[in-house]
Amino acid sequence: MAQAKTKTSEPQQETAYTVLNRVNTPADLKSLSDDELKTLCAEVRDHMVHSVAQTGGHLGAGLGVVEITIAIHAVFNTPEDKLIWDVGHQAYPHKILTGRKDRMHTLRQGGGLSGFTKRDESEYDPFGAAHSSTSISAALGMATARDLKNENNRVIAVIGDGAMSAGMAYEAMNNAGVQKNRMIVILNDNEMSIAPPVGAMSRYLTDLTSSSPYRKARSIGKSITEKLPGAIRHTAKRLEEGARVARGGGALFEELGFYYIGPVDGHDLSSLLKVLRNMKDAPHDGPILIHAITEKGKGYAPAEAADDCMHGVKKFDPATGKSPKSDKPSPPSYTKVFAQELIRQAEKDERIVAITAAMPSGTGIDLFAETFPNRTFDVGIAEQHAVTFAAGLAAEGMKPFVTIYSTFLQRAYDQIVHDVALQNLPVRFAMDRAGLVGADGQTHAGSFDIAYLGCLPNMVLMAAADEAELTHMTATAAAYNNGPIAFRYPRGNGTGVTIPQTPEILQIGKGRIIREGTDVAILSYGTRLEECIKAAAQLEQQGISATIADARFAKPLDEALIRDLTKNHAALITIEEGSIGGFGSYVLEFLARENLLDGTTKVRTMHLPDLFQNHDTPYNQYESAELNASHIAATAKNLIG
Repeated sequence: MAQAKTKTSEPQQETAYTVLNRVNTPADLKSLSDDELKTLCAEVRDHMVHSVAQTGGHLGAGLGVVEITIAIHAVFNTPEDKLIWDVGHQAYPHKILTGRKDRMHTLRQGGGLSGFTKRDESEYDPFGAAHSSTSISAALGMATARDLKNENNRVIAVIGDGAMSAGMAYEAMNNAGVQKNRMIVILNDNEMSIAPPVGAMSRYLTDLTSSSPYRKARSIGKSITEKLPGAIRHTAKRLEEGARVARGGGALFEELGFYYIGPVDGHDLSSLLKVLRNMKDAPHDGPILIHAITEKGKGYAPAEAADDCMHGVKKFDPATGKSPKSDKPSPPSYTKVFAQELIRQAEKDERIVAITAAMPSGTGIDLFAETFPNRTFDVGIAEQHAVTFAAGLAAEGMKPFVTIYSTFLQRAYDQIVHDVALQNLPVRFAMDRAGLVGADGQTHAGSFDIAYLGCLPNMVLMAAADEAELTHMTATAAAYNNGPIAFRYPRGNGTGVTIPQTPEILQIGKGRIIREGTDVAILSYGTRLEECIKAAAQLEQQGISATIADARFAKPLDEALIRDLTKNHAALITIEEGSIGGFGSYVLEFLARENLLDGTTKVRTMHLPDLFQNHDTPYNQYESAELNASHIAATAKNLIG
């Protein structure tokens, strides 16, 4: 299906950058002096700030890795040497240096650059990234492939300290330490502060441990100590490691089989260049971890001063860092509506607890935490753990709400199946960012949860049609204690309906009729309901009478409602903001089982197309998916004939 075209932002006015204007690919960095590379750092920051100011996006993380990015591209030979970025939030400076600086004004716009690394966007993006903690695994795979093919390129992975908190990163490091493939991991540490660098002495020690004489001396020392008796050999080894890593917190990485270097000041370009040059052609002795301390938002005062270092921003004024305020009041976001209702429910029931996986503000759990700090659990980037942790809470009588983006919940599917559904434990799944998500694009779209949860025994599935329905479903989930229950809601603001102060506890598996008609029945699951109502108005002008129904539940289905809609209309259309294999498939399976697909009533399912949709505005994405009112009306008209 064709992607909708969007007019991207206008390119920013040409700036007289003295160095950046001479850099079109990383190869151009090879001819620059170290002083020119330092000038380039300032110019890349400036270009990045002005680009993101036009488009919005992730700012703080990229500002923090400018020196690291320039040092890597100056020392290594990308794209022959493989550079893998974790998550992709850090990759904007990388895009600027790899032939995309003149397209940065299209970032996250329809038809423009992705906000993440993407294999089909550039040869300098060897691995796509948007979900975290994948870089070390991918790098190890590439290093292993290189060695199997008897090639000699380098492999470098850059991973943030938040991503390093996920179990997958440690699984990869454990494997890499055993396999001993030559690769470099750069830990971009901007929050954990495992061990901040301490002045000139720290820089000296870091330079020393990466130098060739030190490595040779260490190798000779190891060969000598290997001949010593066991107890003495072990003591000597521990003394050497202790002296080298005690100041840097690197003992864990050494135990996992990595040669640890650091901490190094991630904004000291001279030190970074020296370390990377030392390690580029170091003799093969297994994987290396370079621990770089950075400051998120570095070099842009508004970002440095912001609590979140301007992690994710809308369009803003580069001079002030502030986004323009709209004079028009907007309805509250679905995220906020959910959080406020969860707080109200928790005030009545002390068993309710909230769990997030490193996304407290994105899921509204930060608001819950203000009222109930002792009943709020941020487990870090660890969705698998979050689900099983919730299962343990539920097994002991608590009422856990696992609040995770639909796309991130995919990472915990095994735990949902075995630790929750199989044991029929009453874990509540609040799935934010359901459906298409606009500028975040393919990797963040909540397209698959209806299909991947609906096939599980014991699971109850709900979808909110608007913010009022979301309050009902939050209250219903709090009251439901017969097994797992999940409800989905989209990114962005609600429709502006009145939010009930006393929400209704919904009857499980019962939908509702919104509008009565005679010709065609339109059965909506989720927030396409508003478009269905618009479609009904368009059909009415053409002499076609439409019934509009809100399914509310995909599992269990309201079978009585579906049976009545089928028998009393010439056509039935189901609509959802999910992939093939979801709500529409469940309805078709029911109709087939009940012998209701006899040709008397024509049936069509409308869902997201069977592809990964590119980033764009939400409206354009749904236009491309043919799920807006005009498409619904056209489908109904064609069915009626």
